[in-house]
Amino acid sequence: MYGSLILPSPKETFEALFLLFGDSTFKNDLLLTMQRAGAGFGLSIILGTILGLLAGQFITASVMSRPIVTILTGIPPIAWIVLAMIWFGLGDTTVIFTVVIASFPIIFVGALQGSRTIEGDLKEMAESFRIGFFQKCSDLYFPHLFSYLFPSWVSALGMSWKIVVMAELLSTSDGIGASLAVARAQLDTPTALALVSVMIGMLLIIEYIVLEPIKREVEQWRN
Repeated sequence: MYGSLILPSPKETFEALFLLFGDSTFKNDLLLTMQRAGAGFGLSIILGTILGLLAGQFITASVMSRPIVTILTGIPPIAWIVLAMIWFGLGDTTVIFTVVIASFPIIFVGALQGSRTIEGDLKEMAESFRIGFFQKCSDLYFPHLFSYLFPSWVSALGMSWKIVVMAELLSTSDGIGASLAVARAQLDTPTALALVSVMIGMLLIIEYIVLEPIKREVEQWRN
């Protein structure tokens, strides 16, 4: 009814998608976005997992961390992007910082909950049978913690991918987000939807082809 300016047909969108992958500049932008998202996501996993597990070992640290996590979660990502642009200027640091600060609370809470909910009865049973440290880690601690950590990692992955595009749109001249900004400025809706399709496709590939097999392999103990 309104034409391709409002909502292009699937055919037009896939034609735009085909043209994008034929452009070397777009391939470089896609790789750059993936590198930024991966760097931010990796830092979030390291910091969130380690600090969350440590906080879960101490009641005081657990209680004190709750308001901090609430504050970090409550501040909109767009506000972090603006602050990061003031602190770090335009570039990779702003994007990676925003990804870390938005994804960190998700992973931290997952690690904290996993560390706090290990059953005392299972610990006592392991002690009574004098099970070695490494076997306790592989058969008790790791499976339990992973059941909390993995969902938080997947949620943080989705958050990272969304935030990196938003941050690029506002603070960089390259990457998928910058390409989306150009498509918006030119009112090129087919290209904009093609870029959205790329973002969704990459997220599905990472989650279901990369992460899901790891999850099935590690969670075999549930069977």
